[in-house]
Amino acid sequence: MKDAGAIFSDCGRYRYRLWRIWDPSLPTLLWILYNPSTADAKVEDPTLRRCMDFTRQWGYGGLTVVNRFAYRATNPRQLNSTIDPVGPENTSHVLNALLTHREVMCAWGLQGGPIPLEILCSGAQVFHLGLCRDGSPKHPLYLAKNTVRIPVDSQRQVTT
Repeated sequence: MKDAGAIFSDCGRYRYRLWRIWDPSLPTLLWILYNPSTADAKVEDPTLRRCMDFTRQWGYGGLTVVNRFAYRATNPRQLNSTIDPVGPENTSHVLNALLTHREVMCAWGLQGGPIPLEILCSGAQVFHLGLCRDGSPKHPLYLAKNTVRIPVDSQRQVTT
């Protein structure tokens, strides 16, 4: 690993950004997930390992991960009992990540909702791994290793 890190809130309850770079000569893929779990600057959790596997398979040199909610929880239901599950600095980290990546994988899973206009209109090429029954982009953890990334026609999504 050439570079690995994470940005947390001072209290440690929110993770705003995480990255892993294995080949800096290749582009980095931005992943937008639902909420962070246990992964940090040195430790990978199952979801991060899965994202890394897909990212390598598709020929990228690394990944950056941001989340719709920055509160760290092993079960997304824990977000319901948190006063501020988004986190005071999360929006700025997500927007900055969108500005600095050309390709974005949306993968927050069931009940996370469809891909927001802010992402579709970011100028980046947007992908997903399939859609859940509610229109949310599928979460990567339990998908087959040969799952293909599906480009989103942002122009069509915005106008319909």
